[in-house]
Amino acid sequence: MSRSVLVTGGNRGIGLAIARAFADAGDKVAFTYRSGEPPTELLDLGCLAVKCDITDPEQVEQAYKEIEEKQGAVEVLVANAGVTRDQLLLRMSEEDFTSVVETNLTGTFRVVKRASKGMLRARKGRVVLISSVVGLMGSAGQANYAASKAGLVGFARSLSRELGSRNITVNVVAPGFVDTDMTRVLSDEQRAGIVANVPLGRYAQPEEIAASVRFLASEDAAYITGAVVPVDGGLGMGH
Repeated sequence: MSRSVLVTGGNRGIGLAIARAFADAGDKVAFTYRSGEPPTELLDLGCLAVKCDITDPEQVEQAYKEIEEKQGAVEVLVANAGVTRDQLLLRMSEEDFTSVVETNLTGTFRVVKRASKGMLRARKGRVVLISSVVGLMGSAGQANYAASKAGLVGFARSLSRELGSRNITVNVVAPGFVDTDMTRVLSDEQRAGIVANVPLGRYAQPEEIAASVRFLASEDAAYITGAVVPVDGGLGMGH
């Protein structure tokens, strides 16, 4: 059954892999991007590209109106859009902190709140939030990012209690280090140091994150809500 799916931040990395996975499965997929040009590989799959900065409430509203007009109310929401502005605490500015929280946490609040309207009317829905292993175990120089990603866990679990009676599930996927453009800028020494702490001894592929997201959005996961699913090669086990 083809569903209306929205993936925020779907233009690269993990988000692109998630959008592609849903499109390959036959779903109608819309994805947001903030700047640049949308990837042709998603456009070729028939995905709907919607330019939207999730820190702007008006842009979020317009994005939903366009999606609803072209592919129907959102039935599956994957809140993936996020940013980093790494800095040690004593050097971290107010803007470094608030801009990351505004995108990663408050922006997610906006897109989930708007999607929930249609889901409540339909009495069904799937929401998957993309957090991070950093939000569970912390990381020096990433207090802002870790706080925003940890906040998603409390947000999801509160919503799972609030929306569960309407057959709406809300879950979290917490990726570890993933082989994307963001991590490829690291030096070979930095990459080796990270992998040394991962029990499986490698980075994740974006498609492995996408597979877990698709599972949580499937009928097979109908009785799973409020869960945090780590896809981190064992890096954050125990958290």
